[in-house]
Amino acid sequence: MYRLFQLEADLNIKAKVGSGGDRPTTTVVLAMSVDGKIADTSRAAARFGSAHDKAHLEQQVAQADGVLLGAGTLRAYGTTLRVVQSGLLEQRQQQGKPLQPVQIVCSRSATIDPQFPFFRQPVPRWLLTTTAGAQQWQGGEDFERILAVETATGKIDWQAAFQQLWTLGLKNLAVLGGGTLVASLLEADLVDELWLTVCPLLLGGATAPTPIDGVGLMTALAPRLQLLEARTIDDEVFLHYQVRRFEI
Repeated sequence: MYRLFQLEADLNIKAKVGSGGDRPTTTVVLAMSVDGKIADTSRAAARFGSAHDKAHLEQQVAQADGVLLGAGTLRAYGTTLRVVQSGLLEQRQQQGKPLQPVQIVCSRSATIDPQFPFFRQPVPRWLLTTTAGAQQWQGGEDFERILAVETATGKIDWQAAFQQLWTLGLKNLAVLGGGTLVASLLEADLVDELWLTVCPLLLGGATAPTPIDGVGLMTALAPRLQLLEARTIDDEVFLHYQVRRFEI
């Protein structure tokens, strides 16, 4: 069973759309349980999405120039999602894009096991980290490019990093998690859209990760979203949101 609902924008609210043109447009793509968990309390790889959800995820990856994933997500899965559907590969060729988007691992410490299957996948790999994190990967061939962009406190400078990614030709980014990475990007006001798949199970657990980890946000400061689209396929719901940026 397949249902599609397209919602009209509220014409009474003025919201700025997109990134403004000086950084990539960023879309978060995540699957979660009905109670809002992206994994169980073990934080192991979450594989509760259906084949429909995997196809949806691959479609979003195929539309991106670059894919961002946190080190925790890479540790959980050991791999990343490649574009394999022939129609999507042909689409990228017709658009003049390489067959695979750049896979960008984001980690302040860059403590990543080089034996992960990820490093044997036929995909371009970049590392986004700090100066200290970059040092342990310098001189190797595991990453084609290492971006070390940090603040005065030694954290990743997300604003500067996204400007670099834009300069390097990455205009559209897909963020595949995890919750810590999404929280950092939201805090930096760098998320434009979200695709959330609501899967028919309940996980619970105070320590189970959510789409946005970290200290959380107070209601008054929480980003407001506009629902662009809602699809129901069997027992899963695919929700497409846009982050509202109000004109002053």
